[in-house]
Amino acid sequence: MTWRARIEPFTRPVFFAVSRLQRGMTLGVRTVAIDGEGRVMLVKHTYLYGWWLPGGGVDRGEDCPAAAVRELREETGLVATAPPRLISVHSNERFFRGDHVLVFAVDAFTVGERTSHGEIAEIGWFHPDALPDDAHRSTRDRLAEIFGGVSASPAW
Repeated sequence: MTWRARIEPFTRPVFFAVSRLQRGMTLGVRTVAIDGEGRVMLVKHTYLYGWWLPGGGVDRGEDCPAAAVRELREETGLVATAPPRLISVHSNERFFRGDHVLVFAVDAFTVGERTSHGEIAEIGWFHPDALPDDAHRSTRDRLAEIFGGVSASPAW
């Protein structure tokens, strides 16, 4: 476990308190990229446990599809060659009051260089029915909705 993962449980409440003072609502994106073998790209952060869909926060003045494309490239090196498709919208109240997450699919991409240094510990391709044991619950839920025919939950 990295030092960032060890201190994250202590620093996250401070981050949330500062964020709450600066803005009433937060907006994030996650991206589902599928390769030719039907595998999904997942990332492992240096500061969170488990495997996640690539994504992050929408910057001020940035639209959501652009944020999805940017985060995908930064975290994985995948460069979208077609506009992302909105799949679902979720409220993340369980994790952070006022937070919302939009899930996009990227159907076409090329492989480039990752530009996020120090944030991503690992990237990997996984079949949706053979996810790593430590895939985060939200990752499992979103992939079950997309590939398993489960109804999309409004909650993250």
